Amino acid sequence: MGHKVHPKIYRTPFIYPWDSKWYAKKENFPQVLKQEVEIRKLLAVKLKEAGIDAISIERTPKELQIFILAAKPGVIIGRSGQGLDILRKEIEKKCLQGKIKVKLNIQPVKQPALSAQIIGQNLVSEIEKRMPFRRVMKHAIEKVMAAGARGVKIKMSGRLNGVEIARREVLGAGKMSLITLRSDVDYAFVEAHTIYGKIGIKVWVYHGEVFGRRDKFAKKTEEKE
Repeated sequence: MGHKVHPKIYRTPFIYPWDSKWYAKKENFPQVLKQEVEIRKLLAVKLKEAGIDAISIERTPKELQIFILAAKPGVIIGRSGQGLDILRKEIEKKCLQGKIKVKLNIQPVKQPALSAQIIGQNLVSEIEKRMPFRRVMKHAIEKVMAAGARGVKIKMSGRLNGVEIARREVLGAGKMSLITLRSDVDYAFVEAHTIYGKIGIKVWVYHGEVFGRRDKFAKKTEEKE
């Protein structure tokens, strides 16, 4: 039997850091974890149009820092930084009940065409507009390979093009090394909500092998082979 493993969690101790960095006592752990889940859900809804690649949360007893990697940082920041203030106050009020101060750090994505999460979000918007799924997948693959990726694979599952029977379609290009721990594989899973039901979309982007840690939020990244 094949065992399918999440590409990112499979490599977390080796080349990827954790997306959450905090410590909580045993009696406080459920509450802190619930707050983080609520924060991530709120950001996913509020920043849907900003092209979010990744969110990292660092927490201390008195402060909570949120690092957001976005393709369109201007959408989040707003005019004169008003968007940041509104978002920060909403997080403090709805998710943290005003007990902890929140600090937001917005960073731009250098190459949105190589981000699996952003690619998945673009595919969702196209599918929800009733575009032919195969044309959308091919166009996305061509764009990723032109941006310099070593390989890409896209899988869609559900009632594609509104047919009665659900099916699965997979398209790809280039190389895709999912076994090697040193493989830098960006992965995302998103869902498109259509009138026929949900369509699941999985995206793998292979960047080559990397040595040392690779942190998306760090200013400098390790060189790849």
